[in-house]
Amino acid sequence: MIAIQKPLRVNERIRASKVRVIDDQGNQLGIMHPAEALEMAYERGLDLVEVAPEGKPSVCRIMDYGKYKYELSKRAKEQRKGQKPTTIKEIKFRPKTEEHDYQFKLRYITRFLEEEYKIKITVRFRGREMSHQELGRDILKRIIVDLEELAVIEQPMKLEGRNIIMLIARKPDIGKKKEREKPAEQEVTKPVVGKATATKAESGEAVADEAKKTDT
Repeated sequence: MIAIQKPLRVNERIRASKVRVIDDQGNQLGIMHPAEALEMAYERGLDLVEVAPEGKPSVCRIMDYGKYKYELSKRAKEQRKGQKPTTIKEIKFRPKTEEHDYQFKLRYITRFLEEEYKIKITVRFRGREMSHQELGRDILKRIIVDLEELAVIEQPMKLEGRNIIMLIARKPDIGKKKEREKPAEQEVTKPVVGKATATKAESGEAVADEAKKTDT
């Protein structure tokens, strides 16, 4: 189906002197005056839509314009539903972050990554701390190492004002990897029933036969 272009002229708004017409079945009807094409569209209870005004002559199509717009709107809505909005969470550190605070924030980062958020990690400096930027970079490098199996760097660390920032996201193949690592269900071997019983029955019959022979 031909995409709608803006501005789009419909029916009496078409101003071209000649138009190339395509009917609602995709058949080429030739070049004619817009009034003639519009009459053909009205006879079918449809509209005449100028779909390619840049053509020489411009191209018009006979269609149900209202239905066409509805289908496009519905398709666009379905596409928006399928797209998960990208949300960025920010976690802030200081150059001298204590170990327990670091581990606490690292757990939050891990949880956000598992939920498929992007994480903006910020190390904030105050006053004379700016002269020790390597402390902030060391924190970000440690995070990279600690999350190497889960995260990928989308924006390398860089200095913005008094902050060093870095953007990370979950590895795209991490979900598939987890599926592959699921342990296979162990097959339970069912005991064979009836075989032992049959053997006992056969043994009993053999004893009975032997007893008959003895009596004889």
